[in-house]
Amino acid sequence: MYFLDRFKRFDFVILFILLLFMGISITVLYSATVNTAYDGYHVQMAKYYILGFIVLGVVSLINYRIILKLAPYIYLLGLGLLVLVNFVGNTYHNATGWMTIPVLQMSFQPAEFFKLPLVLFLGYLLNWKQKPKLGFWRDVVPMCLVTFIPFAVVMVQNDLGNALSYLVILAGMLWIGNMKYIHALIAAALIVASVIGGIGAYKTHHDEIYQFLVDIGRQHWINRIDPWLMPELATDDAAYHTRNAKMAIAAGGMSGEGYLQGKNVQSERVPFTYSDSIFVVIAEEFGFIGSSVVLLLYFVLIHRMILISLECKERAGPYLIVGIVSMFLYQIFENVGMFIGLMPLTGITLPFISYGGTSLVINMICMGLAISIRFYEEEEKEEQRSGERLRM
Repeated sequence: MYFLDRFKRFDFVILFILLLFMGISITVLYSATVNTAYDGYHVQMAKYYILGFIVLGVVSLINYRIILKLAPYIYLLGLGLLVLVNFVGNTYHNATGWMTIPVLQMSFQPAEFFKLPLVLFLGYLLNWKQKPKLGFWRDVVPMCLVTFIPFAVVMVQNDLGNALSYLVILAGMLWIGNMKYIHALIAAALIVASVIGGIGAYKTHHDEIYQFLVDIGRQHWINRIDPWLMPELATDDAAYHTRNAKMAIAAGGMSGEGYLQGKNVQSERVPFTYSDSIFVVIAEEFGFIGSSVVLLLYFVLIHRMILISLECKERAGPYLIVGIVSMFLYQIFENVGMFIGLMPLTGITLPFISYGGTSLVINMICMGLAISIRFYEEEEKEEQRSGERLRM
């Protein structure tokens, strides 16, 4: 009876979307990797999805408040892994951020995993506050501190994409936490001034900045920023990825060149089509229509999560959901934006579609949390209604 009641409350729209993402991911990964050194990644991704659905089911059955109470310990575990990977981690594509798990024969990325502990711990701090408005020293400063520590650690690892996601999660959590308007305006002004000033300084002092980045071993950042801000100065090697990605997207047109028919993708002109560049595969082979369908699925998924948060009686559920939504929105916008010139190139994956076990399992845990919030909020409402009927 217990599981039957849970089954009735399950959000089958979310489940349907996740199943669609699984089908899209496996299908597109096959096209991206067939007859390449990465052939077979679609099979491995199917295994990750099976694991992900199992984890989602387990997490959805646990009361999210129990998980929230454990947030400080989960945060410390995640931070410990971030520090540990600096000493025992593997380096891929200029970033030191992967640990090998011998038992599972898979790589694990602590920076990717840490998004979840950060959402949980910031939600824990927000739920712990006593006043409706966030106090600057009492609430905002501690939240910034617990975010900037891992941000700095991940920046040392050369993982700019995941590091920036922490800041976006922080911004979303401060917003839902009811930050004072004056503090929000000051923060917005500082961010806008920093972005505009940083871009201006980069263009004005390009050579000096380039030499500085070379001196500290971060010269590959120039190869990511130049094609975005100063394409006329970008070398052929630096512009290779984004230039070919744009050509592939343009070649897709309205309806695409057809499955397994993407000339740029199938000729391996676009790097990392199985991970960071998987949206390019969709755009070239399925065109604007296929790309729009994928983005629409993301919209529906996020809309369903927001509806769950609006139905919550307590604040803890919305805190967690807004943190998760912030994480997803950043990843989607950054991944798509970096291939159409809106954002600089970073190593960020497309949620639920790009190849990667760590990313997928963490995303499925997040969805399990959202479903748990729905389960237990609905259960409490039902108990309250039953109690009112008994009193009548």
